[in-house]
Amino acid sequence: MLLEKRREILRNVNEFEDEALRKSRLDASGDLSSMPIHMADIGTDNYEQEFALGLMDSERKLLREIDDALGRIGQRTYGICGGTGKQIPKARLEAQPWARYCVEYARMLEQGLVAKPEE
Repeated sequence: MLLEKRREILRNVNEFEDEALRKSRLDASGDLSSMPIHMADIGTDNYEQEFALGLMDSERKLLREIDDALGRIGQRTYGICGGTGKQIPKARLEAQPWARYCVEYARMLEQGLVAKPEE
């Protein structure tokens, strides 16, 4: 599951990058036929570019989580909560195979009740 999700994310990131590069090349070439005429169109283009960059950043973070999970498999620590040392329930790993923490510990992290353990 982790390897399939990793391949899917890499495809998505590559598509986002290709799209961003294509728009950048059109802007750099000065091709006026693709230039928006209305200021609102320029704003929309900027929003779409920022949105795509945000998605790429999120996808890259998820890739790091997946790579870390694959590393934990190699270290034989996969499925063990990094905060409590207890087994992460199978249902959580099926829903989020890159999970580093059990639900309870993840919730405590989000609420600031515990400090994030060293990785």
